[in-house]
Amino acid sequence: MVKMTTLRFMLDVVASKNLELIQVDVKMKFLHGNLKEKIYMEQPKGFVASDQERLVCRIRKSLYGRKHELRQWYKKFDDFIKSIGFSKRDEHHCLFTKPTQDGSPIFLIIYVDDMLLSGRHTGELVELDRKPRLKFSMKDLRPARDILGMKISQNRNRRQLFLSQTDYIGCVLERFKMQ
Repeated sequence: MVKMTTLRFMLDVVASKNLELIQVDVKMKFLHGNLKEKIYMEQPKGFVASDQERLVCRIRKSLYGRKHELRQWYKKFDDFIKSIGFSKRDEHHCLFTKPTQDGSPIFLIIYVDDMLLSGRHTGELVELDRKPRLKFSMKDLRPARDILGMKISQNRNRRQLFLSQTDYIGCVLERFKMQ
């Protein structure tokens, strides 16, 4: 999971350097992870073949609800993103960087199944956004609007980046009956 310090770092760079900020969502992230261990499950009700009730199913791909799926997904993504030229920041394990041809960096933050991409030029981000699609099913959500319960709005012409937690504050007030 992305640390708030990592998110603050990236958003600070985006604001101070006036970078483009887009968001991408990975569909069915856990189905991308490969299992290393052998895991079996009972046949699902309604899918049991007659005379084969005693058989079990071997799970070959990650499933929702198991604690190791998130790690498997992250490992697969980490291997892939490094293979296309990104490097990981030691102090921020969910932050990856890659230099562009003009030397300016592209930043990528991954948090569970959502990614934020930022860079100087929109064209470079669009091209980069296409590469993971070769391996993962992704949904383009550009421009970035929401991250970890925070609303994002950016006006690059005015070099402004705004964050709002109005919805989160409303939920907290409601939970503690303070509305």
